[in-house]
Amino acid sequence: MFTGIVTDVGEVLAVEPRAEGLRRLKVACAYPIESIAIGASVSHAGVCLTVVETARAGNRTAISVDAAAETLRMTTAQDWKQGTRLNLERAMKVGDELGGHIVAGHVDGIAELVSREDLPDMAKLTLRVPRELMRFVATKGSVALDGVSLTVNDVTDETFSVLLIPHTLAVTTFGAAKPGDKMNLEIDLMARYAARLMETR
Repeated sequence: MFTGIVTDVGEVLAVEPRAEGLRRLKVACAYPIESIAIGASVSHAGVCLTVVETARAGNRTAISVDAAAETLRMTTAQDWKQGTRLNLERAMKVGDELGGHIVAGHVDGIAELVSREDLPDMAKLTLRVPRELMRFVATKGSVALDGVSLTVNDVTDETFSVLLIPHTLAVTTFGAAKPGDKMNLEIDLMARYAARLMETR
């Protein structure tokens, strides 16, 4: 489980195709190598992936993770390549501050950035998501975009918007976000379960 508070921005160093549709990704990060255990969960742009190898890459740590065929089909991992920058977050520990909201790292779909409006003290991003997911998105509710916990500003039939403060723009990949970009979307767990309960009443 994660909180949607990004703790580093990593860089893809290499992508290696593996058998049965797997891809092994090597990602450089600033986490101390001795603090990362094999088998640890790390959120990569909102996708929970398991560390299978660690190594040193100059003055950085390189962690290797495997992305399965279903992960590649459902997320933007299908487009990651050398040089791609990824929001990273390590799994939360009992007692950690919950600064965002509960994020599972299980992506529900891909959102497309429709427009970006840079305001004096923030940026407004408007995104289009698959219609079947829009029913889970509510004004003032929570979503995770590329692993970042955000509050929904407003909602239409096909789009929603979020407001990003300068700090968020500076410490995540959103500073460089532009229309046409694809982002991993995870809907709020509470919204998913509430909808399921309504379906089975």
